[in-house]
Amino acid sequence: MKIAIFLPNWIGDVVMATPALRAVRDQFPTAEIVGIMRPYVADVLAGTGLIDRAVFSNPRGKNRSQRDWSLVWSLRAEQFDTVLLLPNSLRTGMLAWLSGARQRVGFARDLRGWLLTDGVVPNSKGTPHPVLVEYLRLAEQLGCQSQSRKTELAVLPEDQAKLDEFWSGRWVVEQGAWKQAADHQSIPYVCLNTGGAFGAAKNWPREYFATLARRIAVELNKGVLVVCGPSERDDARWIAAEARHPSVFSFADVPLSIGLTKAAIRSADLLVTTDSGPRHFAAPFGTPVVTLFGPTHIAWSETFYENGIHLQHRLDCGPCQQRECPLKHHRCLRDLSVETVFEAVQRQLVRNQQRRRQVA
Repeated sequence: MKIAIFLPNWIGDVVMATPALRAVRDQFPTAEIVGIMRPYVADVLAGTGLIDRAVFSNPRGKNRSQRDWSLVWSLRAEQFDTVLLLPNSLRTGMLAWLSGARQRVGFARDLRGWLLTDGVVPNSKGTPHPVLVEYLRLAEQLGCQSQSRKTELAVLPEDQAKLDEFWSGRWVVEQGAWKQAADHQSIPYVCLNTGGAFGAAKNWPREYFATLARRIAVELNKGVLVVCGPSERDDARWIAAEARHPSVFSFADVPLSIGLTKAAIRSADLLVTTDSGPRHFAAPFGTPVVTLFGPTHIAWSETFYENGIHLQHRLDCGPCQQRECPLKHHRCLRDLSVETVFEAVQRQLVRNQQRRRQVA
């Protein structure tokens, strides 16, 4: 049996799809499972074993083989038995239909129901509901029994080696004394993830992040590592410099990858993050997390992770789900104070210490 799964385009959504991918893998252990995905999300699933291989789809990319009509011929050549559509787009529905697969499972939304053999009735777009649960509903349509909500990720050895190389030889202040690190395990640190592809409305002010970083370093004797994507290098560099503390570092000037970010978050004592893709790297690795929500509704991306704290400053105008603040004041995040976030950081670190003592 050969199964194609069209994956979401957003990094966080791919992580939230892993329970559904696990359900399919467990239900069809001998099937070949092929992920149809954008090239930039491939590293998210690296090492998990949830798919056997990837076929890249990029309708506006330079690689012609990844564009729609070339992709159609590739999909037809695969002779898939089943296609599972996690995205809701009409485009992916059309690609599934043109692939020739006998079974096509997805949400019957946006006029694409006729393209599917097994259309699942979607929830209302106006009612916030966890995307993770929606993906599991689609897997259930395939007969999958597992309804576990646990997300999964892995870190490749080469990515862990890059993280160790980053930390090796760096000096940090720990309990009032200078210490030179040998690898990631030598330094207790907090990760800060500051940006996101959704839009500027999700961003907590960078001056707040700089103040938070300094307080974590000075008051909690922790190292701080600002992770970033390619478009966030300048902010990460600025935050580390503005914190004015030798134990605050950033990835701004190193080769970036999703694998390196996963490794950094897995090894951290805590992640403080905006509501963006890398926030979802915490739960699979058991890393405590504090997530700062602005214009987005918490329910859409709820993952039921017991070691997370959600912070959101409630306003009459939100959550508005807009990429830019339509009222130009951005109060949903500007009014979320550093003090509030720092208190949540302290609570999470204390809880984490208590959990470690119980395990020991």
